[in-house]
Amino acid sequence: MQKNNFWADLKYDLPAGLVVFLIALPLCLGIALASGAPLFSGLIAGIVGGLVIGFLSGSHTSVSGPAAGLTAVVLVAIQQLGNFELFLLAVVLAGIFQLALGFARAGMIANYFPSNVIKGMLTGIGIIIILKQIPHALGYDKDAEGDFAFFEKSGSNTFLSIWESLTQFIHPGATVVALISVGIMLLWERPALKSKLGIIPGALVAVVASVLVNQGLISLGEPWVILPEHLVSIPVASDASAFLAQFSFPDFSQWMNPKVISVAFTICIVASIETLLCLEAVDKIDPHGRTSDPNRELKAQGVGNMVSGLLGGLPLTSVIVRSSANVNANARTKASAIIHGLFLLVCAALIPSILNLIPLSALAAVLILTGYKLAKISVFKEMWGNGKYQWWPFIITVIAVVFTDLLTGVGIGLAASAFAILRGNLKNAYFFHKEEYHEGDLITVKLSQEVSFLNKAAIKQTLEDLPENSKVLIDASDTAYIDFDVLESIREFAKEKADKKGIELTLMGFRDKYKFWEADFVHSDPDPGPHQPNHQALREFADN
Repeated sequence: MQKNNFWADLKYDLPAGLVVFLIALPLCLGIALASGAPLFSGLIAGIVGGLVIGFLSGSHTSVSGPAAGLTAVVLVAIQQLGNFELFLLAVVLAGIFQLALGFARAGMIANYFPSNVIKGMLTGIGIIIILKQIPHALGYDKDAEGDFAFFEKSGSNTFLSIWESLTQFIHPGATVVALISVGIMLLWERPALKSKLGIIPGALVAVVASVLVNQGLISLGEPWVILPEHLVSIPVASDASAFLAQFSFPDFSQWMNPKVISVAFTICIVASIETLLCLEAVDKIDPHGRTSDPNRELKAQGVGNMVSGLLGGLPLTSVIVRSSANVNANARTKASAIIHGLFLLVCAALIPSILNLIPLSALAAVLILTGYKLAKISVFKEMWGNGKYQWWPFIITVIAVVFTDLLTGVGIGLAASAFAILRGNLKNAYFFHKEEYHEGDLITVKLSQEVSFLNKAAIKQTLEDLPENSKVLIDASDTAYIDFDVLESIREFAKEKADKKGIELTLMGFRDKYKFWEADFVHSDPDPGPHQPNHQALREFADN
């Protein structure tokens, strides 16, 4: 495998990092607002997620920052602990716990996330992004940018917000900016233009154009002018000392406080699971097919959370919204994540007033197209074609993620996937074949290689449903393991029910594996005796 050429990749990573920066900026602020934390704490988290985790992470495309999935945890934790400084101590401790999980190789649990659930999570997030950004695209910014929960902090919900934006408030200027932005990005996807200007992301062009369009709308006055509350809003410091005064620091005097430790443990578990889920998901959409080391990622996240807490930032995770935008912007290496953090730092410190000219509706347009790429119709067709045991966990995960939140939705999806596996396992415990015979029915029940207690109900019901006066072969010759409960069910049927129903039963492959059968079954294979004339025919049929 050839090593990455830094300068060749930089022409892709630089514009991609800029696009991710533009998307991350309002999300950092919105998540801080939704969490009840200082706005600047969201920016600190975004900067650390880019510079620190981006440098330490082994992922080529994952981007870290404050996560919407942690807003409820942060909001409750700040209220329980009583002040923000104690909460920052909990973030530092959470980072230490995560670092320990990385060294303990706890990242291996990522291997147990089924692909149908991961694809369902990605698709569900794509739908959430689209639904959540429609109001912002229309200039209705009542809900914070970082709120991705179905039930919103304002007391409304996703569908009500869309309805209100459509019926009560459509800002013409913001809507025009959103439509122009979408048009530019769609135009940028055309092969003729993409082949010439492919290294410049259409999202970047759309955002720059939105600022220019907005300046033109100002000259038109009301109702076209986009007011400051519908623009990006970064805290503006008057000088360097005022900028540094926005940083907060943890209160280490309470490091043994049980409440602080409890909050730290909660943040560690939630952030680690969300990170592993997002890491697994972003690896699946990486066009270069690269995979990431989950244990290294946990270590990087641990260090990142320690640094973020020490500087006054929110807790961090790998975030699928930023990561998918990074992939869609043609990022090649993790340099794009580092660049996005560098842009956050420089712009927050030096040019916040310029960034505050960007309309939120333009960023909403970028996110809507990002969401569409995650939730294309082709994904639904592909999962449908993979069969019902892939389709149902997938669609249940999609619905659950949309109507709850990421972790709850994935938990429901995992439960659905486990149920599908169990149901499939029940049906695959044996092969059932029935053939007409001149004296009745000739039936073969060939057991699979592994027969567990989960198969007991299906096998027991199959035996109960066997027709009277039939000839039955239960073949365990290729079976390596049969659960004792299943054996007991077969024993009970053979001893007590087969004769009553006039069933001639042959057991093949049991004697060598399970000695206790010898005393119970005179007619067990390999020597059924001359008084069972049809058993040889049964065995020949089974062999064929």
